[in-house]
Amino acid sequence: MNLENIDVEKWLDLALEYGLNILGAIVIWVVGSWVIKKLIKGTKKVMLKQNYDESLQKFLLNLLGWILKIVLIIVVLGTVGVETTSFAAILAAAGLAIGMALQGSLGNFAGGVLIMIFKPFKIGDLIEAQGELGVVKEIEIFTTKLTGLSNREIIIPNGSLSNGNIINYTTEGTRRVDLVFGVGYDSDIKKTKDVLMGVLTAHSKVLKDPAPAVTVLELADSSVNFAVRPWCKTEYYWDVYFDITEQVKEALDAAGIEIPYPHQVEIHKNA
Repeated sequence: MNLENIDVEKWLDLALEYGLNILGAIVIWVVGSWVIKKLIKGTKKVMLKQNYDESLQKFLLNLLGWILKIVLIIVVLGTVGVETTSFAAILAAAGLAIGMALQGSLGNFAGGVLIMIFKPFKIGDLIEAQGELGVVKEIEIFTTKLTGLSNREIIIPNGSLSNGNIINYTTEGTRRVDLVFGVGYDSDIKKTKDVLMGVLTAHSKVLKDPAPAVTVLELADSSVNFAVRPWCKTEYYWDVYFDITEQVKEALDAAGIEIPYPHQVEIHKNA
């Protein structure tokens, strides 16, 4: 290699130009990384003050961190002279393709974020949604898990859950038990109401306020039907439901009040 043929001035200019660019890129990376950490730390404090769900905090902070790092990388590449227009276009196209492929998942993610922000229910609540009834076991980014009444695990996509009707039985703390009992037409209405009300007031888990109610619901084909409406704490719903059903039968039998049941009548024609 002939050193006399080397254009020293040209190489010095190139070294100075790119050296300054590289140095500037290093400074931008260091300062940018510090700013990103501060932004994420500040965002985390705001989320803690607003009582954001822990899983939502982690996801949003990670998402914010990746977005800021990608922006920082593009700025650094532009500083050292790399053409970033095509690079940004490739990222946008890739993002669009991923978004189209994961459209359903993104809808579930958005639904999960809405649930975590607006909190229509929390872990431990008894809810009814999407035709399912169960206790909320876990709220994840894409799905919500319920424990059904027969100890089934029910997994509902958050997109469907956030866009449908949700009945939360736990929010108010109390729940009305709706029962219907029929007695024969020969039965005395006042006596029947007293017997039914006696069962309700004697049960330890039936609340006095709101007060239980017993009313005539309808005059059916073969029975007079009574609406029996006790109130209880949400967690005692099924205890009260099954106890009252059993105790009403026993109390009506003891009082000599008939509970009608279907009869089959056979008609014989003479030959």
